[in-house]
Amino acid sequence: MATSTADFIDDKAILAALDEGKKRVSNHEAEEIIKKAALGDGLTLPEVAVLLNVEDKELIGEIFKTAMAVKRSIYGNRLVFFAPLYVSDFCINHCVYCGYGAGHKFNRRRLSMDEIKRETQILLEMGHKRIAMEAGEDPENCPIEYILDCIKAVYSVSVKNCNIRRINVNIASTTVEEFKMLHAAKIGTYILFQETYHRPTYAKMHPLGPKHDYDWHTTAFDRAMEGGIDDVGAGVLFGLYDHKYEMLGLLQHAQHLEKEYGVGPHTISVPRIRPASGINMTSFPYLVNDDEFKKLVAIIRLAVPYTGMIISTRESSDYRDEIIRLGISQLSGGSCTGVGGYYDEIKHVNDPKHPPQFKVNDERPLDEVIQSVCKAGFLPSFCTACYRHGRTGDRFMSLAKVGEIQNLCQPNAILTFKEYLEDFASPETKKIGEKVIQDYLKHIPNPKLQHKTEERLVKIHDGTRDLYF
Repeated sequence: MATSTADFIDDKAILAALDEGKKRVSNHEAEEIIKKAALGDGLTLPEVAVLLNVEDKELIGEIFKTAMAVKRSIYGNRLVFFAPLYVSDFCINHCVYCGYGAGHKFNRRRLSMDEIKRETQILLEMGHKRIAMEAGEDPENCPIEYILDCIKAVYSVSVKNCNIRRINVNIASTTVEEFKMLHAAKIGTYILFQETYHRPTYAKMHPLGPKHDYDWHTTAFDRAMEGGIDDVGAGVLFGLYDHKYEMLGLLQHAQHLEKEYGVGPHTISVPRIRPASGINMTSFPYLVNDDEFKKLVAIIRLAVPYTGMIISTRESSDYRDEIIRLGISQLSGGSCTGVGGYYDEIKHVNDPKHPPQFKVNDERPLDEVIQSVCKAGFLPSFCTACYRHGRTGDRFMSLAKVGEIQNLCQPNAILTFKEYLEDFASPETKKIGEKVIQDYLKHIPNPKLQHKTEERLVKIHDGTRDLYF
């Protein structure tokens, strides 16, 4: 039976660790913790607290360098791409930071199945294979049955023999029975952001609506696990409360999942609060500046080394290019954060009656983002093989924790990137991308696997491909 009380988030332990971290912070202490982190075994709360208090620029540089080394040892230089798909902005929660909060007056909308298929087709024509389905909480206008129909509609669409191969779902905390329904619908990861782990701040940020219940919200992953979903995605909306406290709350949550279910969060997202319709940014005294945020991202990688780390288009293009060097393994591209936003963008519709959830700061099309990460030496990936082959939950983590997952993922990344280049890339991106593929092909350590990958690359080019990845 899943726990119903979030007592695994221990306020006293967090405050004690933060206090200890301040007392212990010294160059020698921090150096030893960074050396330990380099082994990829994670960190304790007090150790994380020490690193959060480091101010020496050389040591911060070591944190950054170590974070990238740990990410590379586990996941290689791959960057997995996805896009959000907003299907409904109906919501009965009054979250004070959200442009879709129930207190805001605008023409709310949910997509029909035909509209969802149209949005999916646009995403596929960009080259996407993986989406994060987003919806507000409204049992009347957006019940679980509607979400299940949306999932079916997305999976039904095909473009150039390509389809969405993984749907991650970001919806409100729900029951074990409904999580079982989502699992049966073949979702990938269940995503839910905690927003803030600090109980008093949580109550202030969620004054009305079912999301006001801290325990119900924070124990959602426990019910998801009981419902058969063993890949869950966590996250904090940085800027609602002290980021050092939030970091330790996030780590406690990951440790709880590891202890109870043998598997921590499959992904951790790192969004910062951003301007949105009806939101006054001066109301938030804990906004995280760029330097602190970079350090925060790197420390998350060191503290929870096995997790996939996600950066969204909330951040600017130049800043995202910096952040991906600190341990990020997944990022969105070509994103729209409004219901029906992809079609509206094509038609140049900018209707203030249908605002997005928040302002996108990286407005580059996917092809341009792909080109940028290739030039930076990364390997773009659209792979979804682990989910489709049952490498989820503890089966995925057992490979990730020993660094073996990249031996499976790198060939699949090469193949899915080749697929993108053949079907959707601009001529310039294709030219740059082909060089990246050849460079990474040389570094597949197993000669037999390298040869097999080369054969499949030829099939993709010839148009005789099968779905391998």
